[in-house]
Amino acid sequence: VLFWVCQIFIISVFAVNMCLFLSGQMTDLLYTEKDLVTSLKDYIRAEESKLEQIKRWAEKLDSLTVTATQDPEGFLGHPVNAFKLMKRLNTEWGDLESLVLRDTTGGFISNLTIQRQHFPTDEDQTGAAKALIRLQDTYRLDANTISTGNLPGVKYKSHMTAEDCFELGKIAYSDADYYHTELWMAQALKQLDEGEESTLDKVTVIDYLSYAIYQQGEMERAMEYTKRLIELDPEHPRGKSNLKYFEFQLEKQKKAAEEEAPKQKEREKRETAEKKKKKKQKKSKKAFSLIPEREKYEMLCRGEGIKMTPRRQSRLFCRYYDNNRNPSLLLAPVKQQDEWDRPYIVRYLDIISDAEIERVKQLAKPRLRRATISNPITGVLETASYRISKSAWLTEYDDPMIEKINDRIEGVTGLEMDTAEELQVANYGVGGQYEPHFDFGRVRSFSVYAFKELGTGNRIATWLFYMSDVSAGGATVFPDVGAAVWPQKGTAVFWYNLFASGEGDYSTRHAACPVLVGNKWVSNKWIHERGQEWRRPCGLSESE
Repeated sequence: VLFWVCQIFIISVFAVNMCLFLSGQMTDLLYTEKDLVTSLKDYIRAEESKLEQIKRWAEKLDSLTVTATQDPEGFLGHPVNAFKLMKRLNTEWGDLESLVLRDTTGGFISNLTIQRQHFPTDEDQTGAAKALIRLQDTYRLDANTISTGNLPGVKYKSHMTAEDCFELGKIAYSDADYYHTELWMAQALKQLDEGEESTLDKVTVIDYLSYAIYQQGEMERAMEYTKRLIELDPEHPRGKSNLKYFEFQLEKQKKAAEEEAPKQKEREKRETAEKKKKKKQKKSKKAFSLIPEREKYEMLCRGEGIKMTPRRQSRLFCRYYDNNRNPSLLLAPVKQQDEWDRPYIVRYLDIISDAEIERVKQLAKPRLRRATISNPITGVLETASYRISKSAWLTEYDDPMIEKINDRIEGVTGLEMDTAEELQVANYGVGGQYEPHFDFGRVRSFSVYAFKELGTGNRIATWLFYMSDVSAGGATVFPDVGAAVWPQKGTAVFWYNLFASGEGDYSTRHAACPVLVGNKWVSNKWIHERGQEWRRPCGLSESE
């Protein structure tokens, strides 16, 4: 810019006739020069303003990254922090790049361009936003609770800006999810109304909000927001036409309601008080077993599952366990406690040390990939929206410690590990979950065998290590029976997926609840039928 300013000045001077230097018109040159100086000062102010913005951004990020890197997992365990990190790297750093792009003398831009290939994409940012919405639903959190960061067990409280809330609302809107569009647009508007400084325009927020409310059939509320929109922007292109449309629809609904009123009164007369009473009782006594699985799953995740009767609870014990005097457990029996009776689920305490956990995580981290499921029709491994985690597989050849862990599982369970699958390590970050599923393969016919490609039979049992505590959420739940097992670092849970007869135990259908706050690490061993013939003899009864 300075170069072109100088060029303009030179051209202006030499284009003027020499006689001007001798006349009163020289004053025009002074004013021209003054205008150029003013323009130059504007340019300098603009550059200083730009640098000031960059400086404020750098100071803010410096403070944030110092705090975050002291405990990365703890910091990213807060879902808002994870979302804002995605948003910063995908959107805000790009804005900063545009701001300083003209300064090619430093190495910042070239470094930023190189690092950009590692940045989250739009898809990643959308995924983080949807994770927040999923947590909101599962744990019944209102938008204000999430926005203010008042989540249970948080270590690093983080606030969402109005722009963050607006971003969530837009992502919901793009999926035609008008319910969540309304929640987040309303939260953005609330924060703007409370005086939050923002570049976000209230008119834009209200436009989205009124449309989302209209799509949910609430004409009166949609009309009220539209009126407010027109007050703020009388020339809004859709405001007045939308208002007329809502008024027309409301009038239409009013007439329909007036015509329906006499018929409704007649129906109410026919319905006796006794029928109403029975209907109310039937609704209030809705059994847990009749609740849809999705609802049961979310209830259990929130800790609202059914409770055992005192009689059933009294049959659960804890003990020192040596698996019938197994030589490896004689001197140091393990601590075993009953978690549930049907299906029988046990937990082993202090079964894996912190040093072993760190070694397993260290081995797994470079190999972590998005977890897959086997397509029940094609058999092809693929990612799925209901399983959101990253996993890696570890063998005895990777480290002697893995062999030691496998031997420990064999000693405690008494089951053969040679036919078991490799140790799978999984990491569930913010919103990470695995919706209800069976670990065993459901055989469709006698000609088709579960896990035929492995040649080791079906998955007879599951062993699950908890390698971290989770501040909130992350339980392993069994929706059919109402059981919930909560993560506890250093412990493991074990259950049989098959009856002794080889039939699948359908009560073992289980799920991993979304992680609300924290970072969940687990590792599991799927144990197969082959090799267990003498260790767990086949039963004669189908449900034995």
